Order: sequence, then structure tokens, then C-alpha cells
Amino acid sequence: MVQVDISQLSGECNAWRAQLRNYRDELMQDENQIRQVAGKPLSKEQLQEVEHLHNQFHIQLINIHDLKQSIKLHERQLQTESPASEDTTGKHESLLDEFRSLEITLQQLRSEFSGFLSRTS
Repeated sequence: MVQVDISQLSGECNAWRAQLRNYRDELMQDENQIRQVAGKPLSKEQLQEVEHLHNQFHIQLINIHDLKQSIKLHERQLQTESPASEDTTGKHESLLDEFRSLEITLQQLRSEFSGFLSRTS
């Protein structure tokens, strides 16, 4: 069995949390930007897009928060083990999958938002 270095796993957790903080900051800026756009004269369809995007920003902010909390809890568990158990390494891989999936969702949302901004400018 290959032993996994706890410090490596912990470092990965820190990197994920830092990236999630960056994503959160970007989404908050996007939320401010969508509020500015919502103050302009828009068609009914554009207003529906504004509402959809605003809702998606909110949902993704919750997802970011929840994943950050899961990673923080996982990192605490890592600190109590040496070497990491199979359950812990499995949880780490699961969190990595969640992180990557969230990144894809955020990239799609950013693309959708950019397209909306270009159509309303």
C-alpha cells in the first residue's frame, strides 16, 4: 500500500480553498455588475436572464461555501491521521471531483454571463 503524505493532501486542501475564495470574489463582482445592468432599460427576456443569472450566482456562492466547509472539515481530519487512511484518501479524491465539477459549472456560468453582457452592452 502506498502511503500518502499528509502535508501534500493538506497543501492541496489549502490550494482548493484559496481558489474557492477567488471564485467567490469573482461571483460577488459579477453580482454587482448584474445589479448595474438590471438598472438599465431591458426587454422582458433580458430581465428574465438577469433573474436567472442572479439566481445562479447565489446558488454557486452557496455551493462554494459548502465545498469550502467540507474541505476544511476534511483538512482537520487529516491532521489527526498519520498516515492517511483509505477512507480519508477516498474522501480527498471525492472532494477533488467535487472541486473540479464546481470549476466546470463556474466556467459555464462565467461564459453565459459574458455572453449576456455582450448582448446588453
